[in-house]
Parts: sequence; structure tokens; C-alpha cells
Amino acid sequence: MIEKSLVLVGHGMVGQRFLEALFEQPAAGQPHRWRVTVLAEESRPAYDRVHLTSWFSGTSAEELTLCPPGFIEQHGIDLRLGDPATTIDRGARTVTTRSGAELRYDALVLATGSYPFVPPVPGHDAAGCHVYRTIEDLEAITASAQHATIGVVVGGGLLGLEAAGALRAMGLETHVVEFAPRLMALQVDDGGGAVLRRKIEDLGVHVHTGAGTQRIDADENGRARTMALSDGTDLAVDLVVFSAGVRPRDQLARDCGLPVGERGGIAVDEHCRTSDPHIWAIGECALAVDGRVYALVAPGYAMADTAARELAGTGAEFTGADTSTKLKLLGVDVASFGDALGTAEGALEVLYANSRAGIYKKLVVSADGRLLGGVLVGDAESYATLRPLAVGKSQLPGPAEQLLVPAADGRQGPLVLPDEAVVCSCHDVSKGTIRAAVSEQGMRTVPEVKKCTKAGTGCGSCVKLLGSIVTEELEAGGIEVARGLCEHFTHTRAELYEIVRVKGITGFSRLIDEHGSGEGCDICKPAVASILAALGNGHVLDGEQAALQDTNDHFLANLQRNGSYSVVPRIPGGEITPDGLITIGEIARDYGLYTKITGGQRIDLFGATVDQLPGIWRRLVDAGFESGHAYGKALRTVKSCVGRTWCRYGVQDSVALAIELELRYRGLRAPHKLKSAVSGCARECAEAQSKDFGVIATSEGWNLYVGGNGGTTPRHADLLAADLDHDTLIRTIDRFLMFYIRSADRLERTAPWLDRLEGGLDHLRAVVMDDSLGICAELDELMARHVETYEDEWAATLADPERVRRFVSFANAPGTPDPTVRFVHERDRIRPARPEEDGFPLAPALITGPAPEVRTR
Repeated sequence: MIEKSLVLVGHGMVGQRFLEALFEQPAAGQPHRWRVTVLAEESRPAYDRVHLTSWFSGTSAEELTLCPPGFIEQHGIDLRLGDPATTIDRGARTVTTRSGAELRYDALVLATGSYPFVPPVPGHDAAGCHVYRTIEDLEAITASAQHATIGVVVGGGLLGLEAAGALRAMGLETHVVEFAPRLMALQVDDGGGAVLRRKIEDLGVHVHTGAGTQRIDADENGRARTMALSDGTDLAVDLVVFSAGVRPRDQLARDCGLPVGERGGIAVDEHCRTSDPHIWAIGECALAVDGRVYALVAPGYAMADTAARELAGTGAEFTGADTSTKLKLLGVDVASFGDALGTAEGALEVLYANSRAGIYKKLVVSADGRLLGGVLVGDAESYATLRPLAVGKSQLPGPAEQLLVPAADGRQGPLVLPDEAVVCSCHDVSKGTIRAAVSEQGMRTVPEVKKCTKAGTGCGSCVKLLGSIVTEELEAGGIEVARGLCEHFTHTRAELYEIVRVKGITGFSRLIDEHGSGEGCDICKPAVASILAALGNGHVLDGEQAALQDTNDHFLANLQRNGSYSVVPRIPGGEITPDGLITIGEIARDYGLYTKITGGQRIDLFGATVDQLPGIWRRLVDAGFESGHAYGKALRTVKSCVGRTWCRYGVQDSVALAIELELRYRGLRAPHKLKSAVSGCARECAEAQSKDFGVIATSEGWNLYVGGNGGTTPRHADLLAADLDHDTLIRTIDRFLMFYIRSADRLERTAPWLDRLEGGLDHLRAVVMDDSLGICAELDELMARHVETYEDEWAATLADPERVRRFVSFANAPGTPDPTVRFVHERDRIRPARPEEDGFPLAPALITGPAPEVRTR
């Protein structure tokens, strides 16, 4: 096969999708074998810009990456990071890069994306003014926020509201300035915009619509200090984020004479080919044949697939794409799909609005009953079902009004969708394709279907619907859907919890003998261990329970990537004495541990070996510290701001409440880890709405939020109850936690549990506040038992010689370590840039055999 050169300019989300699509094509159908070179402007491979805001919640750049490990090497791709293309010579068919390299191409694909539009107002380049596009932009915003109290976002669209949420989470007084008369003007109508604005303003964000930025004035140091708006308002500012839209990056095409649109964008045909037969353009830099520049990932992926198929000789066309969106902005569900603004001739609107609950829903339908589009604000639960119907302009399964009102007729499921309905718009996967993967290709689980079809691997908004289709297709084929914990138990985790609680089972052997089969596995053993611990069945290292624990619980410490362990003492509310700080410092110095102050307001010590753990903890326990349970599926921390004791904005004592909550729930074992926070005012400096349960002070009491957390799909918490007094707050949290522990699946955090809970937040509120199930007395008793019987696991371990005996690095050398084994600590850098920079480990490296020569810097 003849080898030809393909140069891809740009390695963003669309560029990476193009590479994947190209190498997915059958080799037999390709006229040539492509030798691929990728020219990337950024210093890192493609990463997920859709979930970029999760970076503020602790998601690392590595977790955001879209380039699978080994992908570049496997396909022999020459990836040149930080070396973008600067010129194209179409006659010679060459591309010159910033480094001066000249590359010849047989095919050139432009995936240069877009750049943020910054209004050319006076002062737009003052210090403290930023855009919101890359990880480097986010790092710069974070650095500026350290010295700021007031932040302004220019632009009230999707990205602008995400930026506003980030500024608010960092504790800044936040303003949003939008030139249009409403927020998200391209996605929602006036009614939806009004509800969205009201809910965002309720969170303390100041919204200015119908106003443009006229001028930014700087102080004597060149830093932004005031912003003048077109409505006469003058805003004090410390930090400005421009999120006023994007523009196609088409300069390369302009410079080499390729046609571009009047408002930008490289003109392409239905095959994504430019006027030059050797050059293609895809994604946000391209002007599609329908005259649009698509600034969304799903159309970009569709264009990438089209270009890849063209280059592989299989043929494809791109004539338009679905521009539906669904996301949670500042904790508010917002969705828009199809002809959301009702521009089609003869379009009719069906509305449902509940201003008290902050819900607005609109469906746009044709005169003959076809769904054309819709807007959902405050409740987007039906988006997954309605969007495919609108995209396909399908007949509604019933009266439109019945699809809008809550719990209308129970028919909003996947069975109302025709097979041609597109379930995953990111990868253009239809319901029929998903069904075929199950019925014809033998896929039996959602992960298998994801791998087979790519459905659900983009933005993730279709995963819930995907799961429903897979389950119903299996059941329709007479295949029993396994709902048990694992192959050894046909019961779910929630059912096993009830069995253990009601029958008073205290050991795994009895449980599996009476209600399971086999010997158990690494799925059911830790899950049962967690259930037993949650119900107060003794120390986790006693008797049979010790054999059930995973690696972390087995040694009451977190295993790190190099084989060492971390030590994390509890520091309730982040409050610590000088003597406590000195003790931790002395231990870190004496044992050569790496220390880190975490976002959860405690100090982690890294690099301890197993045999060192008892000695370290002896000193910590003697100094008054106890286990922080960083190793367990349990409560980690309750973060707090300084509250009204110190802060001029504080309205309640957040520190005292945070300490009370952490001491009350310490050691509480759960299906997954739990994190909490208490903020002393609506400025939300403790980031309570990103936690499994969070509390925000009001002038009347406390607002309780539940079901928020980070991870790969961050979720803001929902308001469960407002203005609670102290005792009611504690009782409600007690019941929420015990109901979650009682009913959640294995390794299910509160966010997906709440999403899965039938009836959602309203049902949860009815259970824990109105006692609709009649179980509140049981929940109260379970929590009271936990509080009364709590003991520090490390203090109890040190008091029992039998428990201490397990802490040895070498089973055959429980005493003095083998003299030929050395643990080498490298402390020549106080704050390493990365845990494995230049191959140097942070924590002790285990070296066996003759002592090697250790290189240091």
C-alpha cells in the first residue's frame, strides 16, 4: 500500500476525534496508508474543553485528557506539541511551523478551532483581564483571584455562566454583564431567561442584561479597577473574564488564499473539503455548507467523522448537525434542543411554568403534532427523551402538555423513541444502533455498549437514557438483567444492607452461606465490609472483617502509586493548634515525609512504609490527633470558611458547625467517600454546593444542599431545605446520610444516587423531613448508635498488640528490616511540579539488592 503524508493542524477535541475516526476505518477500504503529523499550538495533547470548569473543582489536566494512553505511539503519529503551523504553501503543498520546520502534505486537515472574542473596548488589556478558553487561562484566573474580591464576567452565554460559577466558588462577589436582553439568548427564550436569571440572582450573582461594556479603567499599576456599562452603571472590579463568544481561527486559510465566510470560517463543501482539493477544514474553524459556523463539540465530531471517511475512501457528507445543549449552570439545570425559539413557520408553543419552584418548560410543536424543539429550565429530566424526538421531528407519543407537567403519565421512556432517533448526538448514535448492539452483537452491559457504539462517551448527557434502552432491550429479549451485587450475590447492596440489619448478621461467612454462593470476590467482600462497619460491627481489623478489607482499609492508610502510604490525621474544620502543627512538622521531618496542605483543610503526609505507620500514629495519637479516614469509604472532611467570628460578611459561626458535623459523622462508613462543607454566608467560600452535603448560613438559619460532588462529571448540590434551625439541620443531615447508606449501590456517590432515586429530590425531602416511608425513627436510631459507639480506629489499633502485628513491610522479617534493603527519600525539592517529574518519585523508593548509586539534583 502506498504511504502518503497527512498533516493535521490542531489537536483539540475535534482534532483528536478526527484521528480516532481515521484509524477506525477498515484498512481494506483505504486507498492509501497515511503517515500522520499533528501540529499543536498548546503544550499538552487534546483535552476535554466541555468539562473544563471541573478543573476548578480539582479535576487534573491528566483527567481531562482525551488522548488514550499509547494511542499516539500505536498509530505512529508524529505529534508536535507547542509547534503550530504558521504558513501554508498550497502550490508546493507544504506547511511551515513556528520552529521553522517545513512539512510536505498530500492531505491537509485544518482543525484550528476558534479564539475568544474580546470586545475592543478601552482598557480590555489591563492586568486582571482574562479569557476563558484553555487550562492556562484557568490557571491565570485562579492566580488573579487570589488578590481579588470582585469579579465580572462579560458574556451571559453557556461559557460565561460557567465562568461566573467558577468566580463565585472562589469567593468573589460576581457580576455577569450580557449585551442581549436575557441570559443564554441563543438557547432560551424570554420566559426561560427570566427564570434562569431569577435562580442565578438568588445565589448572589449580580446580573446586568441589555448592557454593554464601554470602558475598563485601570489604577496606577495598570490593574483593572472599574468598568463602565452602557446603561450608566459603574462597577468596581478586580478581575474581568471575557466570555463574549468565539471567532473561527481561519487566518492560515486567509493567508494562503482559501475562501472564507463574510463573518469568518473556512468555506467547505458537504465533504468538509475546501476549494483546494488537498485541504479539509473541520470544527469551529469551518463554515459548513449550510452557511453556519458550529461552536459546539457534537457538530465538530460529525465533521471530523466526515473528513476521516473521505480520506479513507468510504465517503460521507456533513450538511448540518444537532445543536442541542444540556448542562447545569450555577446549580440550575438548563436544556435547549431543536427549534427552541420557535422560528419555524406555523410553530406552536406549549408552556409549563412554576415560578415558586423555579421551573420553566416549553415545547415547540408543528400543527400536525410533530415535536420541533424545546426549552427546559430548572428541571431538565425529560431532555434525554425529548431531544431525539425533536431532532427527528417525530410525532409526539401523546399530548404535548402531558409531557411537560411533572409525573404526567409515566410514558417518558425510551420505548416512545423510534429506532432512527439519535440518542447520542456527540457521536451520532441512534436508538436502533444501540438496540442492535444488544440484540445482534451480544452486548450485555452499558460499558460494553459504550465501547461498541461510542454512545455516552462524549458529553455524557445521554448515559441515563442509554442505560434504560440497554435494560429494556435485554428484558425484551427474555434476558434476565443482573441486578445483584456480583456473581456471588443476587441481591443489590441496598438489599444486603437490609438483610444484615434486620437479621443481625455480623460476619461475611454467615451472609454468603445464607444469602449468596461461592467464596466471594473483590467486589462483594469490601462492600459487605462497608455494610458491617456502617452498622457498627466492631473494629475493621478484627476477626473475619480484616480479611474483607481492600488495600487501604487493610492498613488504615491510603496506598500511593509507588507502594508507600499516606498518613492523614483529622483536623476538624481546619482548626489546629500551634502544638499540633509542630507535632506534624516534627513527624514529617523525622520520617522524611512529603507534606501537603489539601483543599479539604488538613495536612497529608506522604511516603510512609507499612512498618512506620504504627510509630507515626503513636506520636499523632499522643498529641491528640485521630484518624482522618482518608483511606476509607467514609466521611473525609467538613470544610469551612472562618465564619462570622472573623469575616465581615459572615452571618453564622460556620467553623463551630463544621467541627460539630465532622466530629458527629467521623468514621461513618458509606457506599462511597463523603465530603461536606459549611459556608458562613452566601459568598460560599467553603464551596458547600460542590459537596455530598453542604450547609450555607442565612440570616435566619442554615440552607442544606445535598447530592453535589466532583469527579469526572461534577454536579452542583440541590437545595433540600432552607432556613433550618440548628437541631432541625442536624436531624435532617442524620436522616439524609443514613437513607443514602441504606439505599445506595456499591461505590455510588450521593450525586448519581440522587439522580437515580425515583422521585428525586422531592422524594428524598418527603422521606427525611416528612417521614413518608415511616423509617425516620430507624434512621435516627442508627445514627445515634454510630455517634455513641464511635472509636478512633488508629487509637484502638495501637491499643491491641495483635492488630499492630500486621504492620510489617516484609512477612519474613517482622523485626529489623533486611540490611540489603534501603528506603531512599528524595527531599531535594520542596514542592515538585509533578509527582513523577523527570522520573524522580516523591515518596520513598524501595530498592533491593546492593545499595545503588542514587542520582540527585
